[in-house]
Amino acid sequence: MDADAPRLTAAQAASRLGVKPQSLYAYVSRGWITRVRDANGSSFDPLEIEAFASQRARRTPAVTSAGGAPLMVLDTDIALIEDDRLYLRGRAADDLAREYAFDAVAAWLWGEPLRAQRRLGVGEETVDAARALLAHLPATASWIDRAVVAVRGLAIADPLRDDVDVSALPRVGEAIVAGLPRALGPVGAAPTVPDALWRALSGRAPSPAERAALNAAMVLSIDHDLAVSTFAGRIAASARASGYAVVTAALGAFDSPLHGTASVAAAQLIDRVAAGAPPELAIRTQLQTLGRRVPGFGQPLYAGIDARAACLLEFIEALPQGPVVLQAVDGLRHAMRSTRLQPNVDLALGALAVAADLPHDAGALVFAVARSAGWIAHAQREYEERPLRLRPHGRYTGPR
Repeated sequence: MDADAPRLTAAQAASRLGVKPQSLYAYVSRGWITRVRDANGSSFDPLEIEAFASQRARRTPAVTSAGGAPLMVLDTDIALIEDDRLYLRGRAADDLAREYAFDAVAAWLWGEPLRAQRRLGVGEETVDAARALLAHLPATASWIDRAVVAVRGLAIADPLRDDVDVSALPRVGEAIVAGLPRALGPVGAAPTVPDALWRALSGRAPSPAERAALNAAMVLSIDHDLAVSTFAGRIAASARASGYAVVTAALGAFDSPLHGTASVAAAQLIDRVAAGAPPELAIRTQLQTLGRRVPGFGQPLYAGIDARAACLLEFIEALPQGPVVLQAVDGLRHAMRSTRLQPNVDLALGALAVAADLPHDAGALVFAVARSAGWIAHAQREYEERPLRLRPHGRYTGPR
């Protein structure tokens, strides 16, 4: 193939890679493939597409020998994405977000019956141990920094923290999920985990509309297939790490701009547009600043809009800055229409932070506390498997 070979259309490039057009554009948004747009639409360099196809082929995992397991495919009985809708243990996540409190959904994932009045709790002495560690952190510590330290503080206060029987995980999960927001927030009672988390983020109790929005955000964020943080947690559970260590390991992978903290950049983008910046200019500025994809857009597991975003955005209008934020989101969606990338949960979490006058990184903490419940559920599942099954074999490629 010479340098003068005709460029490929989007359909041809997607066909060569064996993916859907949505996946092709996701590769573009991540900077893995470049495209040229003109009056005839998008076109792609055939040599670049061929090179990318070859790289993907080399990355395809081979079947491992005894003692390991094929990477990227694990059984999960928690989350299912089907027909552009998210289901948790067979129930639609958007229905759960509208009908049940987060505390009840978390306990249900850990094996309890789903009931409306369940509230997660933790002893004040346990929370005080976490607060004692947090008091030594500098003011520059992020919410995720504080969450990691708080989890270790909760572990230190638990004399049974090294119990790695599967029956211990619901107790540990309740200590973490209930204790984290209480340790991070002001001293005082809070009836539910979302109430405690709102107090940590804002210093006050939430209004009914704020409580409903935060509760929905947490239910929708509780699990979503095998994200990198969930996989990290399952690897730790495979080595029979404690529930506290599982969540700590997962938080390490979570604290990344392409995963757990992506909503921070999305909130900054929304804030610029809500303040009057043209969406196209705000997107360009964001790309120039970050040097990567537009935050808050694109989720390859959905053909259309991320189901979590679609549901959470319904709660935004009732918040203090809701109408302005939704107008900004609409402007961004219009500016991104040529990419065919739809809003994802990071954009919705960023919209929640801006609409409720919370810090830009509030969405990351909401995501982390909620997903901790899902990580514990995955640890329960992994504890039932053969230990160390997720220890892969390496294939040496260095000099002999």
